[in-house]
Amino acid sequence: AKQLPIKMLCVANYHYIRTDFKAKYPSIFGFTPSQFKMQLEILSKYGEFISQPDLLQKIEQPFQKNYILITFDDGLKEQYEIAKPILDEMGIPFIFFVNSWNFSEHKLSMVHKIHLLRSILNSEIINSRTALKLSQEENQLAIKHYNYDDTNTARLKYLLNFKLNFKELVLLIDPLFHEYFDESKIFEELYMSKDMLIDLDKNHNLGSHAHQHIPLGEFDEEVISQDLKDSQLFFNSLLGHKLDAISYPYGSFSACQKVSKIAKENNFKLGFTMERALIADLQEDPLLISRYDANDLPLGKGDLFKENKLFSKPTYRNWYENSAIYQ
Repeated sequence: AKQLPIKMLCVANYHYIRTDFKAKYPSIFGFTPSQFKMQLEILSKYGEFISQPDLLQKIEQPFQKNYILITFDDGLKEQYEIAKPILDEMGIPFIFFVNSWNFSEHKLSMVHKIHLLRSILNSEIINSRTALKLSQEENQLAIKHYNYDDTNTARLKYLLNFKLNFKELVLLIDPLFHEYFDESKIFEELYMSKDMLIDLDKNHNLGSHAHQHIPLGEFDEEVISQDLKDSQLFFNSLLGHKLDAISYPYGSFSACQKVSKIAKENNFKLGFTMERALIADLQEDPLLISRYDANDLPLGKGDLFKENKLFSKPTYRNWYENSAIYQ
C-alpha cells in the first residue's frame, strides 16, 4: 500500500513586536507589524493555524493536516497591543506565554534588564565588570546558540544567561541597571496588565512561561518544582484554574532537561522548547514540543527554509525523554 505523507506541526515563537527597533546598540531581533503580518500570510500557505484547545485534543492522535502554531514569550505589553489585533483580524489563534513572577513581585525579569542595558551600552562595558570568562568550548556554544548576534555579543549573552548563577547576575546587572533606568516605570511600560492576562485566558490564548525567567533545567529538581508550582498557584489565584501549556525560559537543551517530568507533575499538558525542529506527533512527548524562532522562518533574519518549503524536508525533534540525546 502507498504510504501517505506524514502531517506535521510547526511552532513559531516571537518576543518583541514594535514599529521601531532603533537603539544605540541593537540588542533584540523583533518584527515590525508589517513584517509580522507578511510572515503570517506566508505561513498560511503551508498549513492551517491551530489553537491551544485543538492542540490539546491532538495529544493522543496523529495530525490530519500540516499545522502551524503561533506563540509569544515573556508577557510583553506590545504583544497584546500590537500583535494580538493583527492575529485577531486575520483569525489566527495563538498562545502568549507569561512569567508569573513579574506580576507577583512587580519587578523586571533579569533577561529584560539585560536587553535594556545592552541597548544603551557596548557589550565590552558590561563584560569588563566581571572576571569570569568563557572556555573555548563555551565560546563555540555561545556562537551556535546566539546565531543572530556578533561574536562578542553572543559570548556576553552566554556568560549572562548560562555561566553566572542568579546571585552573581544580580550583583553584576542590578547596580548597572539602576544607574540608567527606573524599574517601576519600565515595569508599567513593558509588561501586560493582569486584566490583559484575564482577557487572553477567556479565549484560551494564555500559557505559562514558568514563574521566574531562569534556565530551569540547570537547577536542582526542587528548585524547578517550586518554580512551576509557584506559577500554577499565581494563575490559579488570578483565573480560577491552572494553565495547560508552558514554554520553558531560554528553551535550550540544558534549560529544558529534567523539566518535562516536573511540568507534568504540576498539571501542565503541553511544554515547549526551542529545539529547531518540526513535530510529527505529540504522543512521543507532549511536554517537549520543538519550536522555531520566528527569525528561522520565511522572511526572518536567518530563514532556514530558503532551499526547501516549510514541510518538504523536515528536521524532526529528538529532545524527548526516551531519546538517546535526552539520556
